[in-house]
Amino acid sequence: MTTVRRRSIAAALAATAVLCGGGAGAVAVAPAAQAAPSPSPSAPALPAGLYGTKDPTYDGVWRQSFAFLAQETSGVEPADQAVDWLLRQQCDNGGFAAYRPEPGKPCDASTTLDTNATAAAVQALAGLDKPEAADGGTDPVTKAMRAGVHWLKGVQNKDGGWSYNPGGASDANSTSIVIGALAAAGEKPGAVKSADGRSPYDALIGFAIPCSAKDAGAGAFAYQPDRNGTLVANADATAAAVLAGLGKQARTRGAEPGQPPTCEASAKPTAERVARNGAAYLATALAKTGHLDLPPMPGAETTAPAPDFGNTADAVVALGAAGHGDKAAGAVTWLKKNGPAWAAENGPAAWAQLILAAHTVGADTRDFGGVDLVQRLNATGPKPDSTVETRAEQEHENKESGENTGFGVWLVVGVFLFAGMGIGFLISGRNKNRQL
Repeated sequence: MTTVRRRSIAAALAATAVLCGGGAGAVAVAPAAQAAPSPSPSAPALPAGLYGTKDPTYDGVWRQSFAFLAQETSGVEPADQAVDWLLRQQCDNGGFAAYRPEPGKPCDASTTLDTNATAAAVQALAGLDKPEAADGGTDPVTKAMRAGVHWLKGVQNKDGGWSYNPGGASDANSTSIVIGALAAAGEKPGAVKSADGRSPYDALIGFAIPCSAKDAGAGAFAYQPDRNGTLVANADATAAAVLAGLGKQARTRGAEPGQPPTCEASAKPTAERVARNGAAYLATALAKTGHLDLPPMPGAETTAPAPDFGNTADAVVALGAAGHGDKAAGAVTWLKKNGPAWAAENGPAAWAQLILAAHTVGADTRDFGGVDLVQRLNATGPKPDSTVETRAEQEHENKESGENTGFGVWLVVGVFLFAGMGIGFLISGRNKNRQL
């Protein structure tokens, strides 16, 4: 799945913990905007063209990319300034870091490249309008997208998957969002093989918890095996992997339901089968309260779980993509009531998540619990080049202008015909065919 929520600091710390021997089961990640600190009074001004007002250090490219993805589903064309910002974040080798405060400075060995940021950017670039290339060659947006795909292919692990940062062990979330990027760019993810001949789907299947594990999240996906090699259910990983296992990207529309969400064991499971098993897990999890929960953070005063807005929105996307939008209805109702206040606090990536969830299941993004999600997202960044409303208004103005112009032209023609009627009679014979 192309998970539409940046794990930012929590994900980076979780990935580090796993690499050092920590368990993946402890990966309980908060929405990006909750994790990223707000700029301090002494912090430099945010760059022009960037969406959001919070510190972009850990999620600048991510939130920009998903703002674009959500806008693309809503008929919004981002401002050139915003697109240029994203293009300038890319390194010469095609990869993206989470954020580069000095994009004019070449990337070097100290630049921490990020598969999640790169995959998100590739998906966003794939959906943007492509400008004409000045030299008649490849336009800059397509060129950047292809370079991103090339870099992602170059850092694929031998097991077929990807890690958050190149060189680490593969995880379900990173593998999933790269699958979405490959699909968005027109690639066939299953044909992208590692040095050992493994595909991304081979890696994804390895994170799936068997249906026989009744008390351990049957059908769910783990972020990574823990230090003992055990797969522990993770809602974030599950929502991501369901979308990816179906070969879909973030800008997906709901499929027609073909079968009930059930967990079915298979001696030789396919990516689609384990994805559908994951959908069954999510449907059951949402049925309880209409939302998923975040486990308490280490050291927190309360042990009560808090609602997980981001993963709930992701689960809606996953269920819709699997053809089980009806099983997400309760979550959509809950998000309509509670989601806008959460997004207002957390910024563009959160607004994007709500838009993508609503889009997938056919809910009205312009009236989501009484809130125009698209308008609220647009307000977090540069004024879009165009929207459905501005294009309709321009078309109306052009139509009116054309009618008025036409009337004026024929009025002038009529005046001259009337004034030169005598001369017209003398030359009409010779010019008749030419006038026709």
